[in-house]
Amino acid sequence: MRLSFSTCPNDTFIFHAMLHGKVDTEGLTFDVQLADVEELNRAAFAGEAEATKLSYAAYAHVADKYSILDSGSALGKGNGPLLVAKNVANVTEKTRVAIPGKYTTAALLLRMAFPQVSRLREKLFSDIPQEILQGSVDAGVLIHESRFTYRQQGLHLLSDLGQAWEERSGLPIPLGCICISKRVDGEQQQAFGRTLRRSVDYALQNPRESRTFVRRYARELSDEVIDKHIAMFVNSYTQSLGSEGRKAVAALLKLANAEHASPDFV
Repeated sequence: MRLSFSTCPNDTFIFHAMLHGKVDTEGLTFDVQLADVEELNRAAFAGEAEATKLSYAAYAHVADKYSILDSGSALGKGNGPLLVAKNVANVTEKTRVAIPGKYTTAALLLRMAFPQVSRLREKLFSDIPQEILQGSVDAGVLIHESRFTYRQQGLHLLSDLGQAWEERSGLPIPLGCICISKRVDGEQQQAFGRTLRRSVDYALQNPRESRTFVRRYARELSDEVIDKHIAMFVNSYTQSLGSEGRKAVAALLKLANAEHASPDFV
């Protein structure tokens, strides 16, 4: 099976066990691609991956092609994207804002919180702090590891976009999910879902076993940052979305207002 996921610690952490013979894969083997989440989003639009990490905002555009797996999501409270800056204190229609991809959930949450912003610049998520420091943008939306290190770089918080979502909806923030193509045989879909759940459970029960694999791809190599990242984005919703998680996903997709936006779960 062609499996695609991001280089971020939460993804490498949850997939480690199933890729390294730690859990039963029910006979499935994997051709793995690691890439930035926006690259994964665009690949899904082309229908390339069989199983893939996807921003929930991007899923709104491919719900006719992919189903959301019950395990593997980055979804929770207090872990949303952050809007930061160096030299500006307010967001106006003239503010130049770097986003980690047009179809990321971070970009969607920015548009919800600041509909006046129109001068958006797509940048690789790990480059956004430097883009702000260099002055090529006025502010930027941070995801992944950089949300833990921006203060050390001389940046300050303008808005916690996840908090804005939670206050608006009363629900956890659906950031990213693991999806499977509807072209994949139904039994294989179920087998992959069970395998992923075992891999997530194993990772949580044996958190240090994946460290070498995680560090190989992490943008920040500090164990402290990696541990904070995993603790923030891998939780009970990652094991299973549950009814509250599914309600949050449906609410976000409704606000995304995209064609075929009704979620389909495996």
